[in-house]
Amino acid sequence: MGLFLLKRLLTLIATLAGASVVVFLVLEILPGDAAQTMMGPDASPEAVRALANRLGLDRPALERYWHWVSGMAHGELGDSYAYSSPVLELVAQRLALTVPLALMAMLLTAVLALSAGIYAAARHNRLGDVGMMALTQVGIAIPNFWFAILLILLFSVQLQWFSAGGFAGWDEGLLPGLRALLLPALSLAVVQAAILARITRSAVLEVMREDYVRTARAKGLSQRAALWRHVLRNAMIPVVTVMGLQSAELLAGTIVVENVFYLPGLGRLIFQSISNRDLIVVRNCVMLLATMVVVLNFIVDLLYAVIDPRVKASDI
Repeated sequence: MGLFLLKRLLTLIATLAGASVVVFLVLEILPGDAAQTMMGPDASPEAVRALANRLGLDRPALERYWHWVSGMAHGELGDSYAYSSPVLELVAQRLALTVPLALMAMLLTAVLALSAGIYAAARHNRLGDVGMMALTQVGIAIPNFWFAILLILLFSVQLQWFSAGGFAGWDEGLLPGLRALLLPALSLAVVQAAILARITRSAVLEVMREDYVRTARAKGLSQRAALWRHVLRNAMIPVVTVMGLQSAELLAGTIVVENVFYLPGLGRLIFQSISNRDLIVVRNCVMLLATMVVVLNFIVDLLYAVIDPRVKASDI
C-alpha cells in the first residue's frame, strides 16, 4: 500500500507541475504584450511600462514562472488588476459558493446515475430498461445552459418555487443557501448523470453475466441479493473512473451555470476577469481548477484500491 500511495503522489506532483507550465506558457509566453492587453489598446506607453514593471513582466520568463509558483506555494497569488485586491481573498470568497455547488452537483449526479443505471440493469430488455435509456439519451443531448434556462422558466417563472438567480450568502442560513444552489446543481448534474447511468447499466450487466454470479443464483440467491452482495462492488471500477473524469466537466460547467444563475462563484470570477483582461486572476483561477481536478482524480485512484484490491496489488 505504501508503494502504491507513493507512486500516486509522485504522479500528482508531476501532473501539477506540468499543468503549471502549460498555464504559464499560455498566458505569459504567447505573442502579445500582457500589460498592453490588461490596460487596453488606448493606454499610454508610459502606463503600460509602469504596469509591466509593477507586475514583473519585464523580467525573464523563467524568473517570472518561479516567482509565480513559489508564491502559490506560500499562498501569495498577487493582486488583481481589475479589483485592486489580493487574488487569494477574491478566490476564497468565490470558492465558498463554487465548492458547495460542485459537491451538490456531484452528489446529485451519483444518486441519479446509480439509481437509474441499477434500475435499468435489473430490468434488462424490459419496459423499464428501454424507458430509462431513452430518458438518458435525451439527457445527454441537452446542453447545461439550456437545461438551466428551462429550470428557471419552470420552477422560477411558472411555479415560483425558487429564485431565478442570485445568492444571498451563507449568513442567511444553510437551508436558504442550499435552496439557492439546488437548481444550478441540478442543471450541472443532469447531463453527467445521463452519461454515468448508461455506463453503470453496462457495468452491472457485464458483472451479472460472470460465472460466480450465475453460481450464486443457481444456489438460490435472488437477483436482488446477488446484485447487492456480489455485483455492485465489482461494477464500480468503471463507474468510479467516469465519475473522476466528470468532476472536471462539473467544475468547468460552473463557469457557464454561474453566469446563467448570476451566482458570485469562481466560474463567474473567471468570466469577469477575462472580460476585464485581468490575466493575473485568470492564471491563478485556471491553475486552481486544474489542481482541484488533479486532486479529485488522485482520490479516485485511492478509491480503486479500496474497491478492488487487485488494482493495488498490480502496482506493487
